[in-house]
Amino acid sequence: MSIRFDSVTVAYDGRVVLDSLDLTVEPGEVMALLGPSGSGKTTALRAVAGFVRPASGRVYLGGEDVTDLPPYRRGIGMVVQSYALFPHLRVEDNVAFGLKARRTPRAGIRQRVAEALELTGMAGHARRYPRELSGGQQQRVAIARALAIRPRVLLLDEPLSALDARLRSGMLAELARLHRELPDVSMLYVTHDQIEALTLADRIAVMDTARLRACGTPRELYRAPADEFTASFVGGANLLPVTVAARGVDFAGTGLEADTGDAAVGARATLCVRPHLVGLGEGPNRISGTVTDIQWRGATHRLYVRVAGHSVMADVRELKDPPAHGDPVTLHFAPEDAVLLPAGVLA
Repeated sequence: MSIRFDSVTVAYDGRVVLDSLDLTVEPGEVMALLGPSGSGKTTALRAVAGFVRPASGRVYLGGEDVTDLPPYRRGIGMVVQSYALFPHLRVEDNVAFGLKARRTPRAGIRQRVAEALELTGMAGHARRYPRELSGGQQQRVAIARALAIRPRVLLLDEPLSALDARLRSGMLAELARLHRELPDVSMLYVTHDQIEALTLADRIAVMDTARLRACGTPRELYRAPADEFTASFVGGANLLPVTVAARGVDFAGTGLEADTGDAAVGARATLCVRPHLVGLGEGPNRISGTVTDIQWRGATHRLYVRVAGHSVMADVRELKDPPAHGDPVTLHFAPEDAVLLPAGVLA
């Protein structure tokens, strides 16, 4: 079932926290709302759930205007970061809670609870209490409870933020599996973690200061970001201030090859290069600088290099003899790996 925001604006005490959002989630799609705290992503989710009312604009589910409907009539499942399980109820009773509230027949409750627990890998824990479960298991129960009502739309608000890195990775894989097994359920996934968004989402909507900045597939936003904010928030990037030249661009007096499209000669712009596409040593588009920091990351080293007053990151294969702080180095990148963006001040 589709979700559509039609110029949705939400304000609290006169302060706009979601500004004229136009966005459509297609049936069966996973859409991640990605952005920093205060960007409006959770407010957008709550507008779909019916927990906040827009000051203007409309919310549609499957083509139906639900702006004026109460939450319980929207057919939505929701999972939040705090799990929100009832500590005095067993797992099976927590999962059954929404079904009982909807006065589902008892036989139907048993069947759907069993289905939801099986789907989330929690069938063997039905008689346990939340306190007897790990954080990852509690989150699975919360997801099972949301799925038990057979929602048309599943809303997930930072569902993995309370988990450690290992559990988060495992739950991401489980959510991806659920998406494959429930192809008709649309998911709106709120996160500030770019890895979660890149891993799980079919498309990502990048939010900042109450507005939608960009929307596209993970590959589109990573390889061809629309602006500096999107480039820096989706994957991390080197953003070099350049001037468009007759052939390529000029960076701090160094000529670099790049596709400038129809940009006018002399125009200011920003050259975006991902750190893993920057090499160490000789090659095309050479820039030289001084190492300011080096971090070992297992299979790679990340070098931070000061080049003409700007910090440039390079993720290179693990070095047997890495440079030291203060050492001069030369970096390079291929012309086709650079993307020219409009010049702007990063928010």
